[in-house]
Amino acid sequence: MDTSTKKILITGATGYVGGRLLKRLETSEYGIRCMAREPSRLSGRVSKNVEIVEGDISQIETLKTAFDGIDTVFFLIHALASKGDFENTEVQGAENFVSLARSAGVQRIIYLGGLGSEGDEHSAHMRSRHAVGDILRNSGIPTIELQASIIIGSGSLSFELIRSLVNRLPVMLLPRWVRVKAQPIFIDDVLSYLVQSINLPISSSKVYEIGGEKQLSYLELMKTYGAIAQLKRVYINVPFLTPWLSSLWLNLVTPLFAQVGRKLIDSISIPSIVENLQAKQDFDIQPIGIKEAIQIALQQEVDEIIESHWADALSSSVQAKPYGGTLVDSKIVDTRVEYVEASAEEVFPYIEQIGGEHGWYYADFLWKLRGILDRMVGGVGMQRGRRHPRELRCGDIVDCWRVEAIEHPHRLLLRAEMKVFGKAWLQFEVKPDGGKCEIYQTALYSPKGLMGYIYWYSLYPLHELIFGNMLLNIKQAVLSDNKDK
Repeated sequence: MDTSTKKILITGATGYVGGRLLKRLETSEYGIRCMAREPSRLSGRVSKNVEIVEGDISQIETLKTAFDGIDTVFFLIHALASKGDFENTEVQGAENFVSLARSAGVQRIIYLGGLGSEGDEHSAHMRSRHAVGDILRNSGIPTIELQASIIIGSGSLSFELIRSLVNRLPVMLLPRWVRVKAQPIFIDDVLSYLVQSINLPISSSKVYEIGGEKQLSYLELMKTYGAIAQLKRVYINVPFLTPWLSSLWLNLVTPLFAQVGRKLIDSISIPSIVENLQAKQDFDIQPIGIKEAIQIALQQEVDEIIESHWADALSSSVQAKPYGGTLVDSKIVDTRVEYVEASAEEVFPYIEQIGGEHGWYYADFLWKLRGILDRMVGGVGMQRGRRHPRELRCGDIVDCWRVEAIEHPHRLLLRAEMKVFGKAWLQFEVKPDGGKCEIYQTALYSPKGLMGYIYWYSLYPLHELIFGNMLLNIKQAVLSDNKDK
C-alpha cells in the first residue's frame, strides 16, 4: 500500500507511550487519527492534520466511527490505575475493540504488552496484559504484539518509581523483588519498534520480545540512577518484606503510586528477560545502554518542561490542590490562576517587565533577602538585574532567573539559577477567555534528594504568600492602568 494513503488510529494518545508515539507520527506521511476518552486533553497539542475522536473501549457505542477508513491501529490502552476489577475491564475493552475493528476492515493491530512468563499467574497485571494480547492475536486481524520489559524514560511508571525511591530515601530497605532481573529498554527504542511495525512484512500475528542489551535488576537500576543523579544511598536487605508489605511501603514514600502500588509490585517481582531474539532479526534497531538512556531521559525532561504548558494539565485541580502542589512524575507542580477583564496583549507586558528595577510585584525585601542568602552559599543572588526594563527574549537574565521560553503574548517560562536543592521553574500563561483573560502562574520544582523535598515543603507557606500576592498584584496593576485610560 502507498504509505501516503495509509490511515492510522492511535488509541491511548493521552498516555505516556501514546503521546510520544503521536509526536513521532504527526509529521509523517500517514493520516493520523487519535482516540481519547477526553479529546479536550489533546486539543491544541497536535498538528492540524491530526484528527481527534472521542472513544472509550469500555463503552462499545462510543467506538462506532473511530475505525472508519483505518488501516492500522495502535492498541496502547490499559487500566492499571483504574478502580475495581481492572482485569475484566481490560478483557471486555479488548473484545469491544476487536469486534468493531474487524467489522471496519482494519488490516493490522500493533499492541504494546508486557514481557513476562505466561505461567506467572500471581500477577494480575501480567495476566491482563497476556489476556489482551491473546484476544487481539486471535481476532483474525494480523497483530504485532511487542512485549516490553521496564521502559526507561521521564514519565514512565517504572522509571518514576525508581527515581522517587532514590530521591526520597537516603537509607533504603530492600525486599527480594528488587533483585529480580529485567531487560530495561529506553522509550525512544520502544517508539522505534512501534513505528517500524507499521510496515513490517507479516502474514499472520506475531509476538516479539523487546528489551535493552543488558539484564539488570531494579537494585542495579536504582544504583545507576543514584550515581548519575549524584545521590549517595545506603541499601539494606530485608528478606521478609513481601510484595504486599512492599506495596504499602511504596504508598507511604511515593504517593504517586497509591493506586497502582500492589499491581505494579506483583508484576515487577516477575523476571522480564528477552528469550526469543526474533526482534533483532526482523527490526533494524540497536537499543542504547541504560546509563545513556537515563542521561537522555533526564535531558529530555528539561526539554519537555520548556515545551509543556503545565497549567493546561492541572487547571482543573487548581481550586483543590494539596499542600505544596501536585506531584507529577517526581516533580511538584503548584498552579494558581486569576481572571482579569483585559486582552492577552494588554496583560502580557505586565508579566514581561517582572524583576530588575521594576521588582516582583510583592515583598521585594524578601526577594532581596533571598538573594543575600543565595550569595552566602555561592549562588548568583538577585543583583544581576535585566538586559532591558520591558522586553525579554530567550536566554535573558532576570535577577536570579533565566528566560527559558517566551511566546508573546501568552507565555513566559523562567528557570531558577539560585541554589534550590534541585531544579525550579516559574511559568506565566495568559489565556484569552471571551472578553477576559485567565492568568496562570505555575511553580515547577524537581527536587534533588530528601533535602529537596524538605526545602520545598518547609518554605511552601512563604511561597504561597509571595507567589499568590505576586499574581494578584499583576492583576490589580492591569485593572488599575486600564481604568485610568
